[in-house]
Amino acid sequence: MFWGSSGRRVMRLPGRYRKAVHDHLAKDPVGSVLAAVHADSMGLGSSRMLGIVDNGELSSTVWYGANLVPVGTSHDDRILYADFILRRPRECSSIVGDSAEVLDLWEMLRHDWRVEAEVRASQPSLVAGDLRVAPDPRVRPAELADAPMVSPAAVAMFTEEVGYDPTQYGPGYVSRVYELCRLGNTFIRTGIGPDGTERVEFKADIGASYNGVAQIQGVWTAPDLRGTGIATGAMAAVVELVRKRVAPTVSLYVNSYNHAALRVYDKVGFHQVGEYATILL
Repeated sequence: MFWGSSGRRVMRLPGRYRKAVHDHLAKDPVGSVLAAVHADSMGLGSSRMLGIVDNGELSSTVWYGANLVPVGTSHDDRILYADFILRRPRECSSIVGDSAEVLDLWEMLRHDWRVEAEVRASQPSLVAGDLRVAPDPRVRPAELADAPMVSPAAVAMFTEEVGYDPTQYGPGYVSRVYELCRLGNTFIRTGIGPDGTERVEFKADIGASYNGVAQIQGVWTAPDLRGTGIATGAMAAVVELVRKRVAPTVSLYVNSYNHAALRVYDKVGFHQVGEYATILL
């Protein structure tokens, strides 16, 4: 652990802090969902949930795994977290969460880490309200048998979004696609492609779900169908299905420069509740 002034310290939170972590994350269930999905694993092995404890009280948290996710941190908290993190080898490949927290923490880390990074400073955090368009009845949960068809669409989405083909680093990404299909956490609309075979025309995943909040990720429409309007009804269907099957609150975040996606989400009935930022390392 790392001690600050007045007894404030950063520590890897053991299982006995699980309730305190839950209570802290519940203050912002939409903004904290990426960290909250890991809260139940606390106490199992070396904890990746960091917290600042001040005279026995938890004041903020940072999930430090493949993603680094600050939740409810002050500037002074982030100074302590940065010092703690920089004393150890870097473990994360991205920093994601509330924009102000992420960008401030990144400023404290970037000079020491000395890595090339893509900074996505403004990503509106949206929550679905009442649907404004009819759900597309052709959208359905994917099954494991759909995974071979879903995988090319998922890889195409990732490559467009992040800038490289994830399969070049091994089978992990495609394995994740198969797992999402097996769990019914990918939603698809299929049709016949230009080559006469069935393909995925639209897809979206539940990337994280906890405490009544589901965060949608991996939204993708086949390039030749973009601009035809299918994404609007398809997203409405995803919202309807997720509400019925998983969680009443359906959220997502999107790059502020993705005007086409923002128009789709506005038509569906999403509204902004916050702002994320992502640092891709």
